[in-house]
Amino acid sequence: MRIIKGTLQRRKITAPKNLPVRPTTDFAKEALFNIIEDNFFIEGLEILDLFAGTGNISYEFISRGADVTAVDLNHDCVKFINKTKSEFELDNLKIIKSDALRFIKSLRKSYDIVFADPPYDFKKTEELVKLILEREILNEDGLLIVEHGKETPLKHLKSWQETRVYGRVNFSFFAPLEKIEL
Repeated sequence: MRIIKGTLQRRKITAPKNLPVRPTTDFAKEALFNIIEDNFFIEGLEILDLFAGTGNISYEFISRGADVTAVDLNHDCVKFINKTKSEFELDNLKIIKSDALRFIKSLRKSYDIVFADPPYDFKKTEELVKLILEREILNEDGLLIVEHGKETPLKHLKSWQETRVYGRVNFSFFAPLEKIEL
């Protein structure tokens, strides 16, 4: 994995092989950030990265000037993100070890962008989307992006805007009050 753009551009991220993750491919990540940058000026945004895994998406946002809260339940993933935070000197990265659904239920803050990349076999993806939208975790002009496999269709959910497919990677976009057209 590598960071594609920004202040950390070309930095490599080498995660331990024992992490239970499926990192977003560089191809899909580059396409995703092209979409995001067409709709947002990332610098200064507040981002929530759920199921952060290796922190791959968090680092990309940070490299472009965003403040990121990365949430993951796995101890080894959190440990790796902390190690990378220290190595890259990422002062604008907050790391929380928590179950994503439990974290959302207790959250009292909103974000400009929420990125969620649950395991493709996660059975509560719809519940996660509904919870984020119902609890108003997104700022007024915010965007929820969910990475998922083709086996998890989400276009029937409220506030769905679009799904983009890059190989085996699907990104579904949701906006509060359907304000964003991609």
